[in-house]
Amino acid sequence: MNVKDYIALRAAKLLKPGWVINVGVGIPTLVPKFVDLDSVYLHTENGLLGVGKPPKNGEVDPNLVNAAKEPITEVKGASYFDSASSFSMIRGGHIDAVVLGALQIDEKGKIANWIIPNQPVLGVGGAMDLAYGAKLVIIATTHTSKEGYPKIVKNTTFPITSLRPADWIVTELASFKVEHERLFLVEIAPGVDLETIKHKTEADFEVKI
Repeated sequence: MNVKDYIALRAAKLLKPGWVINVGVGIPTLVPKFVDLDSVYLHTENGLLGVGKPPKNGEVDPNLVNAAKEPITEVKGASYFDSASSFSMIRGGHIDAVVLGALQIDEKGKIANWIIPNQPVLGVGGAMDLAYGAKLVIIATTHTSKEGYPKIVKNTTFPITSLRPADWIVTELASFKVEHERLFLVEIAPGVDLETIKHKTEADFEVKI
């Protein structure tokens, strides 16, 4: 299993039957591969409740896309609605969990995931609303950037997405729970030791395994 699939699998294990769940762009789009779509309901902010597994070759319908304009499938009984209704669901607290990617997360759990300064950006999309409106916020991201810099930092250098902190941070190395704006290491991935996590994490955290 590759790193991104592993992260998505670990994030999927935090989801509960009966929940309405939104998944963001990047690694979160892999989460549907690892959930039972007979027991959870996947939501996309461009107006669909009942997102299915990623389409296989030959199954792509150009009229079915998620908020990142990536092809998706639908499950039996899926429902469609306009963007205003979709965001009313988000802002009204009707999304049980959201899985988001991140560029950085600070040691209080606040996330930055929508813009790198001085680079082109299409906009924040639904991330700001989802980070605030979902009942549970799960971050699914690699532990470090492509350049090897820690993503879990003392203070973000990128603009934050929401004042509300995440509830969980899941990487290929570990899982952290955020409580009272503090990070708690609650799981270490197989084959990884604590010293590696400390070396690749700039933020302070407590071990709670």
